Amino acid sequence: MRRMRRAKIIATLGPASISTDMIQKLFLAGADVFRINMSHASHDSMRQQVSMIREVESKVGRPIGIMVDLQGPKLRLDVFADTAVMLEKGQKFILDAVKQPGNTERVHLPHPEILAALEPGHVILIDDGKVRLRVVEATKTRAVTVVEVAGKASNRKGVSLPDTTIPVSAMTEKDRSDLEASLEAGIDWIAVSFVQRPEDVAEVRKIARGRALVLSKIEKPQAITRLDEIIELSDALMVARGDLGVELPMEKVPGLQKRITRSARRMGKPVVIATQMLESMITSPVPTRAEVSDVATAVFDGADAIMLSAESAAGQYPEEAVSTMNR
Repeated sequence: MRRMRRAKIIATLGPASISTDMIQKLFLAGADVFRINMSHASHDSMRQQVSMIREVESKVGRPIGIMVDLQGPKLRLDVFADTAVMLEKGQKFILDAVKQPGNTERVHLPHPEILAALEPGHVILIDDGKVRLRVVEATKTRAVTVVEVAGKASNRKGVSLPDTTIPVSAMTEKDRSDLEASLEAGIDWIAVSFVQRPEDVAEVRKIARGRALVLSKIEKPQAITRLDEIIELSDALMVARGDLGVELPMEKVPGLQKRITRSARRMGKPVVIATQMLESMITSPVPTRAEVSDVATAVFDGADAIMLSAESAAGQYPEEAVSTMNR
């Protein structure tokens, strides 16, 4: 079966699509590569999905790509005594190394390396930017911040640091374990999350030893400053617009998408555009006109692949989402 189009389609597997029957339907609708998200998959689940894809591959007589997406380092707050607190604009709020439940004045940040890297002026985003703090004082064990955007902070919510170079590897122990299990299962691509520097890519390549191709996800502002070096070490790139749009002003993302696409093409590396491509199709059988334009523009700009996330993993219309993208 020959696909008569300019870009590949990557479909993420999830509760809406993890069955041999649905995987075959998605392939016939146009999917070329299936993504397994290790943020939500165990090793057994990953192996089961690989087996299903290979079964479909043998049925249709055409190679199907398998991409495993590593979770990467997830920074989170610790817990609060009352589960959650409301932070008011202008108030002071402290993140510290004290292993006690938080309150309206402070909370434990269980990442000592992050506390040590914070500096006055740095922004801290909680829960994908719903709450924004700015550091006014910092020591190696404590950061005093002022709340710039008010909101609720609750147990183990994610923390993003757009101004801070995180002094940790893009690979956690979980990622290393997931990587080895995935390579043993015979996957084709490894997607590395939260790449900040070329050394992050080199670490994965050293472990993979040519057993899978390495795709670097560009979702940290720090990666932009060393983009060419990261591209050089990668087999492909992904513009991960979700986290990129949290850590950068959203109006900067379209321009960066074009810049990253041009840079990857100039250096002869494939580039994937991802996140919210057909977001409305999670609950609607048809996309918005803006989404159609977004997908088309990505392809016109030179994207080699476009990716569906929740649309195919957890949406009500996974097959329709793939067939829409295939048009």
